[in-house]
Amino acid sequence: MQRKTGNRAIEIGIIGTGMMAHSHAISFQRIPGVRITACCDTDPNRATAFAKLFGIPHVFSDHNQLLQHAGLTAVSIVTTDDVHPEIAIAAAREKISVLCEKPLALTTELAVEMADEAERSGIVAMVNFSYRRSAALCAAQKLVSAGSIGQIRHVRAHYLQSWLVSDAWGDWKTGPQWLWRLSKSHGSLGVLGDVGIHLLDFATYPVGPIKDVQCRLTNLTKNEGNPIGPYTLDANDSASISCTYENGAMGVFQLSRWATGHLNSVEISIHGDLGAIAINLDESYSNLKICRGKNVHKAKWELRSYEAAPSVYELFVRALRNRKSLEPTFRRGAEVQKMLAACQLSAETGQTQVVR
Repeated sequence: MQRKTGNRAIEIGIIGTGMMAHSHAISFQRIPGVRITACCDTDPNRATAFAKLFGIPHVFSDHNQLLQHAGLTAVSIVTTDDVHPEIAIAAAREKISVLCEKPLALTTELAVEMADEAERSGIVAMVNFSYRRSAALCAAQKLVSAGSIGQIRHVRAHYLQSWLVSDAWGDWKTGPQWLWRLSKSHGSLGVLGDVGIHLLDFATYPVGPIKDVQCRLTNLTKNEGNPIGPYTLDANDSASISCTYENGAMGVFQLSRWATGHLNSVEISIHGDLGAIAINLDESYSNLKICRGKNVHKAKWELRSYEAAPSVYELFVRALRNRKSLEPTFRRGAEVQKMLAACQLSAETGQTQVVR
């Protein structure tokens, strides 16, 4: 069972203090009754600067030392993907709950091991599939489940970024927070693992599981001579995925870091034999468009708006207080990891792969 909170504040430690950790810190500090009391990074200078910025009293350079820190209710793991399993499993064995960045691991086997250990330990263990905060996505899941657009026939989705050709987020060639995402030896699964994992969750949460996939990956030249310091730029930077859902629908997904004109665009359209739903997160997290009934024959769309949904950070804190994991759990993370692994294997073999 997870460590009890009683009436005291929930105390959280953040492991990994790079770019994404700032979002974790800001989000947790906005939630009443939550305190960030410790942080950890293998780069002591970065950890110290992070602690100073967010007023965190205890700083560590070893995650095992942080896990021994008295009073911690939970940790937020914001490291490179390759060390997620080691840290999460160690936390579970200390009965410390975990919010982990995605993907859970580099392999399905490790992701399943993380889910198994979390369930054995009785901790709250959740994955930061951050687009679950879209009220429109939650509404789409309910509409599809209710049969509002009939039998699903086709799904189209994309996740497009342009930071390899744009300086809107900074110069990727000079920042480790970008360079590690381009390097296999630094724990990256490329655009497929970094944002494709989000899209796989986004495109299956409302529709249902995928049966098989066919995937192509590319890695285009980004720097003459390739390496930048210790970073070999060998991770995929664009992907195309076609799949068959277990309900028979076809899905087509696109991913790229080269999508000039798109900062961070996520979009999905779900087409059934009685109607369709479309969500564009660039436009709104709370609005969806729906075409159904008589509008099907005119290809006319209506706009629906929904109240804001809680973030995964808020759901995680709610789960800590109720001492029970909420979706997306580690088990869900392992399920999505299986889809990711099938995509990787398909790209390597050039063949359609069953998700298993």
